[in-house]
Amino acid sequence: MLIFILLLSLAAVSHVSGAEFTTSTNIDIKSCPIVFFEKVYQNLYVDTADNKVSVCFKGPRSTSNNDCVLVDKSGGVNKGEWITRTTLYAPGSDVHNELPQLTGKATCYTFIRLLKDTSEYLRFAFYKFGDQGVVRYTMHLPYPFTALDVDVQVDGKKVDTWKTQVRGSDVYKDVSACTHAGALLLPNKGLCESGSSVTCSASAELKSGPCGSGEKCEGEGQCVKDAVCTVTGSTVIDVDGNAASVPDRCAYTLLSESGIKLQAVFQDRRRKDISFLDHVILHLDKDVNIHLGQGGRVTLKDKELSLSSTPVKHHDVELTKDQTGVTAKLLKSKYGTSVFFDGYTAQIHMKVPSGTTIQGLCGKSSQTLSGVKVSELSSDSCDKVHTDAVDSTIDCKEITKRCELLKTAPFDSCHSSIKPDPYIKACTDTLCKYPAVDGLKCQFLEAYAKACSLVGKTVKDWGTPTSCSSAKAFCQDKFCSAHEFCAEDTSGGTSCLCRPIFASKYRTAKTFGEPTVCDKNSASVSLAGCLMEEKNIDYSVLHLNDKTCKGQRDEKTHMVTFSFNSDTCGTVLTAENKQLKFKNAILAQDSSSSKITRHDEVKIDFSCFYNQPDVETMSFKIKDSSVTQEIVSGAWEYTLTMKAYTDASRTQAVSSSTEILLEQTVWVELKTVGLDDKLVSVVTDSCWATNEKSSTAKLKYDLIVKGCPSSADKTVKVEGNGLGTSNYFSFYMFQFSGKDGDVYLHCKLNLCVKKGNTCTPSCGGGKRRRRSARNRYVDVNPAFITMAWSN
Repeated sequence: MLIFILLLSLAAVSHVSGAEFTTSTNIDIKSCPIVFFEKVYQNLYVDTADNKVSVCFKGPRSTSNNDCVLVDKSGGVNKGEWITRTTLYAPGSDVHNELPQLTGKATCYTFIRLLKDTSEYLRFAFYKFGDQGVVRYTMHLPYPFTALDVDVQVDGKKVDTWKTQVRGSDVYKDVSACTHAGALLLPNKGLCESGSSVTCSASAELKSGPCGSGEKCEGEGQCVKDAVCTVTGSTVIDVDGNAASVPDRCAYTLLSESGIKLQAVFQDRRRKDISFLDHVILHLDKDVNIHLGQGGRVTLKDKELSLSSTPVKHHDVELTKDQTGVTAKLLKSKYGTSVFFDGYTAQIHMKVPSGTTIQGLCGKSSQTLSGVKVSELSSDSCDKVHTDAVDSTIDCKEITKRCELLKTAPFDSCHSSIKPDPYIKACTDTLCKYPAVDGLKCQFLEAYAKACSLVGKTVKDWGTPTSCSSAKAFCQDKFCSAHEFCAEDTSGGTSCLCRPIFASKYRTAKTFGEPTVCDKNSASVSLAGCLMEEKNIDYSVLHLNDKTCKGQRDEKTHMVTFSFNSDTCGTVLTAENKQLKFKNAILAQDSSSSKITRHDEVKIDFSCFYNQPDVETMSFKIKDSSVTQEIVSGAWEYTLTMKAYTDASRTQAVSSSTEILLEQTVWVELKTVGLDDKLVSVVTDSCWATNEKSSTAKLKYDLIVKGCPSSADKTVKVEGNGLGTSNYFSFYMFQFSGKDGDVYLHCKLNLCVKKGNTCTPSCGGGKRRRRSARNRYVDVNPAFITMAWSN
């Protein structure tokens, strides 16, 4: 006998029998019977003829209606060995680990090894676990390895094909089955018979019986409920017909299964205290979100999809669109889920297997909302409770009477499949508090009729007695922004109106939008399109003082923005009480070619105020040649530089080695960077010298006073003062009498608004006088510019 490679077991071997064979053999296994598809066999018939390998159980391969495992192309197998061993395989064994559905124990197995000469080709092992059977096979074909299929034959018919891809790897197969009415049922398979379910469980146990209430048998014996979850207004009607309302404006999970989440976002409409379903999100694997929005808009990764009645597939979701709404079929859903959304009502249709618990509000609408809240889609304040005044115009008795039309014909044709009570509750809960506008008189009736059609119960001609038309979804192809909703307007059409929570701050302030945004010499103001639409204001006819300056509408937010500069769009620039003021206005188009206009008069003034720059005093130490200072005043930031020169063209800058003699002319330039020369001018208001660093020292000598040369010093000349963003002046060098210390120069500057103002100081004439001074060529103590002028 050859040595066999045997399976691991949980008990010691107690008995062994076996033999070698060639071509074919009949193996007596009475000591270790096997189970093969619900039949118990005590003989194995092994045949390797005709380049095939077969192990059959009713007789040789040619026996009619035989049960066999067959391998085509044996590869030249010419001998084999078999062995039966008594070994215990209890739960926890390697076989149980591979096939968890096994419930019993095996006390032995029969092992067949097929060879070509001395090379092993195939192995088969057969087990009996009570009423269940197992076959383990392994392929050891020579390299290059090509896997062979194993065909499974029962009663002469092929019922399965086993495949293997790895050489030398053990493959375990459950060959249990159930028999019903002479027909073979494999594990986890079944059939429907007279409305009842007949199934073979994973452990090969036959089960049969009628389906439960509301269920029907479909496919391979599965009892399923043809269920619809309806979300309309703020109400969720779950698959069991129970209803609960969402009290806030947050996002919640309606349905959750492997790789799929269906989420609903609720928002306010005309009132702040009642929420409505706003849009539905299909959240798929890998963070793929398909948004089903109002108006039939469907977006994927922020891009709108073009849809029609012809199905298109995106990420295993089949999408179609018609005049009634959008349908999304989730192709990977184990419940065969489809979602219909008309912009205001979502219908989730599922085939729910018996005993299945649906996760999400569609499974149990009354569950605690915190457990199904989608935080990443919910704002921080979405659960804030708002209150509105009671609408005294609503007659709840009349509303209830209309909602209860669902109890009558023709809706009663669907009562056996879908109860009308939760739909009536959704209708009355909403319309006894909220005005019956925007199609709401028909929305809840339409929701019930649509739910009925999804389960195969068409409610015929219901529109006529209820004065409803279901030809087209309300507000179809009307797209609004996130802070708007589509509604009936005063003209009888549809418009995008503001959600009340969004609009409340503007209505309280009696404005149409955000405050004016001011930025140096420009400004902008943004108005909400929906606020203007409520007042029948057409944004396209609005303009600034200059009629060519129109508002720009953002297509996503529907905000309309008007922008202008200080010198464009008819802006009025004034200086008041140390403030600069830019003023403009939004006006309605003036149609000068027509004697009449039907546009309301619109005039919205807006302004920007800026404080004029603070007075800045700076010390100038001539040895430094120049001083630079960053000035911040109100909305302006600019750089001011003070620099000394020895020539009138200001090309020879004073340096630390330059000797400035008494009575030598010095030119000083005051220059700015960062100011708009179309808007303001720089005015040197005053300059003076001190013998101390402090600008308020007691000893002081004026060079410029009120923008003009000091009358006490005729050597001072001021050039370009008030004409632009820089100017300069000159004077003869001097020293303080009786003082040997430094000389500090200080200047005071103002900015002057050019528009409408004269910025050049008015200076009176007069005969210049030359100052008396010491002989400028006497070098008693030569002056060098360091931190000060020294003599």
